[in-house]
Amino acid sequence: MASRKLNVLVYTGTGSTAESVKHCLGSLRQLLSPNYAVIPIAETALLKEPWAPTCALLVVPGGADMGYCRVLNGVGNRIISQFVRRGGAYLGFCAGGYYGSQRCEFEVGNQELEVTGPRELAFFPGTCRGATFKGFAYHSERGTKAAKILVKKDAFPDACVLSDVFSCYYNGGGVFVGADKMAENGVRVLAEYADDVDVESGDVKAAVVYCKVGDGAAILTGPHPEFAAANLHKQPDLPGYDSLLEKLAADDDARNNFLKACLTELGLEVSAEETASVPSLSRIHLSSFGYWEAEALMASFRDILTVEGGEEFIMDDNDLFHLEKPDSAWTMDDLTAVVAERYKSPKKNTTGRAGTPDPTAEYNHIPKRIVFHDHRWPGLLSRPYFKDGDWYGKHETPYFFHDKYYWTLDSIQNVQISQKAKWLSYKPYPNARPTWGRMIMYGEVVTSTNTLLERNPKLLSKLPTGFTLVATTQLAGRGRGTNVWVAPTGSLLWSTVINHPANLAASRPIVFIQYLAAIAIVEAVKNFNEYRAADWARIPIKLKWPNDIYAQDPTKPDDKNAYVKIGGILSNCVYSNGNYQIVLGVGLNTNNDKPTTSLSALLPLVSESGQELLMPNFPIEILLAKIMVHLEALYTEFCHTGWSQELLEKYYSYWLHSGQIVTLEDHGGTKARVVGITSDWGLLKVEEVVEDEKGELRTTGKMWALQSDENSFDFWKGLVRRKL
Repeated sequence: MASRKLNVLVYTGTGSTAESVKHCLGSLRQLLSPNYAVIPIAETALLKEPWAPTCALLVVPGGADMGYCRVLNGVGNRIISQFVRRGGAYLGFCAGGYYGSQRCEFEVGNQELEVTGPRELAFFPGTCRGATFKGFAYHSERGTKAAKILVKKDAFPDACVLSDVFSCYYNGGGVFVGADKMAENGVRVLAEYADDVDVESGDVKAAVVYCKVGDGAAILTGPHPEFAAANLHKQPDLPGYDSLLEKLAADDDARNNFLKACLTELGLEVSAEETASVPSLSRIHLSSFGYWEAEALMASFRDILTVEGGEEFIMDDNDLFHLEKPDSAWTMDDLTAVVAERYKSPKKNTTGRAGTPDPTAEYNHIPKRIVFHDHRWPGLLSRPYFKDGDWYGKHETPYFFHDKYYWTLDSIQNVQISQKAKWLSYKPYPNARPTWGRMIMYGEVVTSTNTLLERNPKLLSKLPTGFTLVATTQLAGRGRGTNVWVAPTGSLLWSTVINHPANLAASRPIVFIQYLAAIAIVEAVKNFNEYRAADWARIPIKLKWPNDIYAQDPTKPDDKNAYVKIGGILSNCVYSNGNYQIVLGVGLNTNNDKPTTSLSALLPLVSESGQELLMPNFPIEILLAKIMVHLEALYTEFCHTGWSQELLEKYYSYWLHSGQIVTLEDHGGTKARVVGITSDWGLLKVEEVVEDEKGELRTTGKMWALQSDENSFDFWKGLVRRKL
């Protein structure tokens, strides 16, 4: 059950600049999605969280390397160095290149700018000297140059097609002195500066170097191959800057291919698809099974609406929602101007916690367009036509068919009522009509389904239990802590609102609702189709405490213990009007093989007869409808019986941890066996074990309850324990 290294961490702490971080995140997400999650990490997390076991690459961007030294010298650098030497990878751009060298010499003799001295990481066993070209000024583009870079093609044995030379953004980076004479130290020059440099460089003007470091590697750069021309802004006050942008744009493909080659040299799997721009946010379609339900919800919005120019919008804490009409007179430019005016307030924090640059903050400034469908479901926009054996037509939501979803949901809920859910292993109360999922919002491209609901209290306060926001793609999906959820095309992404009565919270603790969701997902998959039910029941999908969905690795069909993560659950809660409003967010790899595997990839594993299950993939509309029915039935039972023995046994039947041995690292390496979860607050319950003279484990009678300390990277480390 070892985790694959799926995180690429971009340092955003002291010393980094917001602009450099933005370019790092943007370029790396384009090139590495969907294989990796590219995540910002500040110095606190780098120093205190066990990020290394799940990290494939640590990136230190441009900025000021003295800031890096100030907070990371000593403990931080030992953690980074150990990570790389044990097989990790380090990528340092500009200041990150100085920082990764044995010695930094910057602007020697310039009293205002001079920075010199040894550096602890010393991945490059020599001096990085700069600025390579004169004119650098902090917090300015005055020293910017479209530097000509000569690529050393023979240094990339496995690279894609590379250009001999390309223009690359440069602003203050260094040259790696004598790098061509360090082959015996594991150093390779990947690229040189083509132009004359303004510092002593040795025989070769090394601009980018590869350094073998123990079992790992580092690539250090002087220029900025992560800076794409499309993400740079014009500087009217700087003569020649427009010409610089034109040069960079002309060589953008060559720059991009070079960066791909560097990532490949560091052992990363670069996306096989052509680089695509980040998709734009789409309209969000609000609909309901009964059209009157959408009308009633829209009517309830009246006291939170602001009207401008005859148009209605909700100005909430995190986002602005425009309630669109077919004959809307507003343009997106008009709305953007309104939002820009709103965000002039200095009280608005768009930098993230503790001032850390937040690359997703800019999405807050983009209006979110909600289209109400109070007379029909989203559907075809043009007359369908038949061609080459199939029907075609432009569809409002081509990746999610509302009619398929609503008719599936209604048919299952009707069966649930008429047959008292005989096909389920539990019976919801027959007098209550199922309602969850009968009103949804769907967006093809959104920021984050959880963020759009949980961080906008005005909108959230109006949403009934069971209201669900569904998406095909998320641009800023959220996981636990500072983590993100990698959501490539083919994922099923949704968040459901649950208004849990406050008077039930003591006896029906909120923490168990994420467990109910996990059970609902597993049971919906295993009961997906009555046809060949025995085969479907064998789909190898399990639960990892407390909130992850795992599946057997289909690439290792003979290893019954090889499980990989395919889904996660994020539960956020606020109190409002006598209820704990829970936003239950789920991301589930459904029809996508990256970054780990998906439900569809499991289908060939489960047929006892050897026959295929006659399904190339999981229709996400049908799967979501089934999950909603299971979740509502489980929640109804939970409200009436609490976390009963029946629910507990159901949870245990699907989880991965029975008998698992864990190490309590903050308690002298004590070994403990997982025995279950506590019945009060759902904490992980373990018993101490010791090895006897025969090498067998026996219990000592000591037991602990473990809970998370909000560790973002490895749930099994940093657990807080309480003696039972």
